[in-house]
Amino acid sequence: MPDQLPETDSAFQHVPVLADVLLNTLDQEPSDHWQSGLVVDATLGGGGHSSLLLDRYPGLRLIGLDQDATARAAAAARLRPWQERVTIVATNFADYSPPGSASLVLADLGVSSPQLDVAQRGFSFRLDGPLDMRMNPEGGGETAAQLIERLKESDLADLIYAYGEERLSRRIARRIKADLAVQGTYSGTAALAYAIAGCYPPKARRGRIHPATRTFQALRIAVNHELAALDRLLEQSPDWLQPGGMLAIISFHSLEDRRVKTAFLQDERLERITRRPLTASEDEQERNPRSRSAKLRIARRRSASVDSSERG
Repeated sequence: MPDQLPETDSAFQHVPVLADVLLNTLDQEPSDHWQSGLVVDATLGGGGHSSLLLDRYPGLRLIGLDQDATARAAAAARLRPWQERVTIVATNFADYSPPGSASLVLADLGVSSPQLDVAQRGFSFRLDGPLDMRMNPEGGGETAAQLIERLKESDLADLIYAYGEERLSRRIARRIKADLAVQGTYSGTAALAYAIAGCYPPKARRGRIHPATRTFQALRIAVNHELAALDRLLEQSPDWLQPGGMLAIISFHSLEDRRVKTAFLQDERLERITRRPLTASEDEQERNPRSRSAKLRIARRRSASVDSSERG
């Protein structure tokens, strides 16, 4: 069901990444193709990208999707100036189908800073909290604590390697399962992060990237079925678009970016607008360190006649 627009949630403040890069690229597209149409923001978050789009293009209508109730409340408050043009839906994009053709579908695949900064959500290895990591705790599902308890050591190692690209995955899985056997469930995210850091040589523990980063990424991806959801979005979203409509996806690690790149290259419904991923300027990286790993790719929906001729 669409959400009403409630009062502001000041605890959820989010700076959208690659905003200028996105807007500058969209400005180069013919305005009659998309600027008076429907935008589907598939990862609404705090409404950062959506507010910029609504402000810059007065003809747009927007549907924002998010399974996180806190994010939806914050976005609703942020988008209040344009509320007559906005509908917010409580859903994961993998489970959604829009009511009509869209001129733009946007997805920012990163975990938002407010989610990382609230210890109770269990995403952060810097702030101690319950080992949860679910994007939608109200929806049930397995927590990260339950996941590491359930998996065999070899399966946990494979998961950490596949989803975190962590070269020490077997050592880390061995330590986790040994800890669980001796002491039971970890007390929280800090205890798990400490155990993971102990698997690294002392010098490697003091690098720019925290030793637990890749393992926490792997667990979060697994808990939320993120790659399966992305695959579903890449399969479905071209059919959401009107001919000439655009699909813009911001990814933050190679597992996501490879999927997006491959889909944009191989999907006959799409043609690439960006040949290479667009990245943040040095200035943006300085202002918003989260943008350093962000990559934006944009593709355009081909016309139905082109689709048919290429299949033939």
